[in-house]
Order: sequence, then C-alpha cells, then structure tokens
Amino acid sequence: MSASKENFLRTMRGETPKWFGDPWNCFNTMPDGKPFIIDAATLYVGRPAKGETGFVDKWGVTWDFPQDQPGPTPNITESNKALKDITRWREQLEFPSLENADWDAQSEVTGSLDRETKLVMLNNPPGMFEFSHAVMGFEDTLMNFILEPVSMAELLHAYADWKIEAVKRIIDAAKPDFIMNFDDWGSKYNLFLSPDIWRAIIKPTYEKFYSYIKSRGVMIMHHCDCYAQDLAPDMVDLGIDIWQGPTPQNDISKVIERTQGKLFLLGGIDMSVIDFADAPEELIREHIRSVYDNYATLGNFMPCYTSTRPVYDRVFRIVGDEMDKYGTEFAKRLE
Repeated sequence: MSASKENFLRTMRGETPKWFGDPWNCFNTMPDGKPFIIDAATLYVGRPAKGETGFVDKWGVTWDFPQDQPGPTPNITESNKALKDITRWREQLEFPSLENADWDAQSEVTGSLDRETKLVMLNNPPGMFEFSHAVMGFEDTLMNFILEPVSMAELLHAYADWKIEAVKRIIDAAKPDFIMNFDDWGSKYNLFLSPDIWRAIIKPTYEKFYSYIKSRGVMIMHHCDCYAQDLAPDMVDLGIDIWQGPTPQNDISKVIERTQGKLFLLGGIDMSVIDFADAPEELIREHIRSVYDNYATLGNFMPCYTSTRPVYDRVFRIVGDEMDKYGTEFAKRLE
C-alpha cells in the first residue's frame, strides 16, 4: 500500500500501518509541497511571501519571512506593535472582518482536491499564545499573563470567538478532514508559561474553540514544535487528535504512555540536527532511521518533520527518500 488517506487513518486508530513513509504524502498539498491549504480567513488577514520583510497584516502586525526560516515571524518594536496597552485592547485592536474573505475561492480550491485517496487539511494560524506575542511582542505578552491576567483572558476569549467564526465559514466552504492550528507553547526545553497560568488563561479559550471544531465532525491537528510534554494530557482534554511537531527534547515514549492512545504524535525528527545546507547525507539518513527505531514501535506515532517542511530542498529530498525506503522496511517488520 502506498501513501493514502486510508493508511494514515488506520495508523491513527492504532492498527498496523501498511505504509510508513512521509505522512504528509497522505494529504493534499499546496503547490509548494506543504501539506495543507491556507484558509480564506488567513489569506485575507495576510501572510508574507518567503523572502519578504516588513509585511503588515490586517491586525497591524509586522512580519518577516527570511529565506532561511521555515515560516514567517513577527518583527515587533515599541513603535510598530499593534497593541501597546493590554487593558485597552478593545480600543487599540481592530478585529478583521470575515465578510471580506474570499469564501467562493476557498470552495473552488478544495472542491478540486482528491478526497478519495488523500486527506484535506485547512491551516488556521495563529493560535492563542502566538497571536498574543504577534500583536504585543514577546516581553509584553509574558508580563501581561502575570500582571494583567483578566485583560489577557478577555482578549484571548474574544480572539477565540473570532476564530470560531472563521472556522465555521472554513468548514462550510471547504469541508476539511482536519483543521490545523499553530501554537508553540514552549522553547526547546521549557514551557513559556507555567502550567498553572496556561491552564487558567489559555486552556479555556481552546476548550471552546476546539469543541466547536469537533462539533462539526472535523479532526484537529495542533502544531507545537517545542517542549510541551507537560501539557499532553491537556491536549487530550481539549480533543486534539494529533500533536504535530513533538521534538525529541520531549520524552516521547512517556507522552505516548501518559495519553493512553488518545493522542496521535507526528514528529520526532530534530530539525536542528539535520536542516542545514551542508548537513552530511549520511547524518540525515542515520537520524531518520533512529526516529523509526526509537519511537515507531510504541504506537500512536508516525515519524514526521517537527516543522512542516525542511528549509532546504536538498534536506527535504533526502529525508523523503530515507522515510520511503526505511519506512517501507520498517512497516514489514510490524506485520
């Protein structure tokens, strides 16, 4: 069996995979090879093109997307931050109108996709924490979670309501299998917030956002390529089907054990080890094989980039080739 929707879903169910290569090959892809379709709301708000700097979206956030980065990042200064005073967020932050997004184009794009053999995923970034530091900067965000928790909670609940309206229209227009949400909750080795603060302020906003998605019969893939193992049981509580991006700095075997088959993991590949223009080919291949050997027999896991795609095309080709070759061999061992 080759890469297919059926194989991916059976692996999610805990059944033995018949194919164990790059899981993104089971999804419809964008022209650049990324395994999700950008939703109409995100396109309307605006995203910088790769190589673009100083792009300002409709939230008033300034973004840079350097060529050597896997994705865009906010470039926030004291003068350009969209939200300067969290206690005045209603006055300072204008929520973009969803009426102006191109929902007809969304329907046309997804209407032409292969739904019989491939999965359809719509990407709806950013998540609650990443939205916070995009509009006000990282330092203000961390301080405001501690010093102004009421205002932070009010802002994030309003943002969650806005995202619910967005995904309502996304699901109506596109009928996806998955909604993918990006929200990194930690650095390489630690969470950005204490679990208590995260559970008090961020988790309730996800409870209503993700419960709406699940009420529409759509699965949830949450991208979080950082340390987040302490929140894995909370991901189960929130109805997250897939944690995409668990880095090996997390104790992946412990996460699988603690979540008892209720959370599927796509990750394990350490991009900080292999995603370089001059990374030795054998190093890349050895690393990919080690991810299979260390985690793939544990269940509820498929090896995957922790970012959504390597920065360097050469790395992308080598990783894909090794996953196809070694993954095929590995699947035979599991039969």
